[in-house]
Amino acid sequence: MSEKITIPSIEEMMEAGVHYGHTTSRWHPNAKQYLYGRRGTIHVIDVEKTREKLEQAANLASSLSKQGKQVLFVGVKPLARKTVKEQAIRSKSPHMTNRWIGGTLTNPSAIQSMLKRMKKFDEDKASGRLAKYTKREQLDFTEDYEKLNQSIGGIRDLSGKPGAVFIVDVKYDKTALAEARKLKIPVIALSDSNVDPKKLSYPIPANDDALKSIELITKTIADAVLAGKESNETN
Repeated sequence: MSEKITIPSIEEMMEAGVHYGHTTSRWHPNAKQYLYGRRGTIHVIDVEKTREKLEQAANLASSLSKQGKQVLFVGVKPLARKTVKEQAIRSKSPHMTNRWIGGTLTNPSAIQSMLKRMKKFDEDKASGRLAKYTKREQLDFTEDYEKLNQSIGGIRDLSGKPGAVFIVDVKYDKTALAEARKLKIPVIALSDSNVDPKKLSYPIPANDDALKSIELITKTIADAVLAGKESNETN
């Protein structure tokens, strides 16, 4: 593990509410290995295992980044959007936080077509070619660009297939999970008590409904990506 990556302590995880799972009636049997027990009707996640799994996931993210491979951050759930976008931008990683467009990974030609429209608008604007159009046409182009930027602006710099996909809530972003699994792209994700960890390459047992928990885990993965990039630059 790189000295630049700090894995949160057990105390920090507890303070962030990482250990709170769902009600016992909503659990997934495969999550049992990561559960400490129950508190009333709520399952409690074993944060020692969370820390162990988070370190493994951070190692992967750092290693991929060191190799020049990208980690795609996905957090379409409203609660997670701001954090995921901020941490992805901080680590200079591609991200999707507005909505997952079906085929983003499995049908890249469709996404490339949308990205080309964005690139053409940028070029026309920079060169002054937009001036030849009417104000109405310019407005239409601008509105189209803004919609595209909101949808796929975060993956403008995604070069080919990502080295891994980091997902905050795999139930919310089930299409992203399915596409990554289809292409055999490693999936790093929070694995709450109602999630099947067997569907994830690197499950991180953690509460995916508490903002502080999401922030703590996402920041750690972003730190790992940055550490890998810095290590690559110094070698």
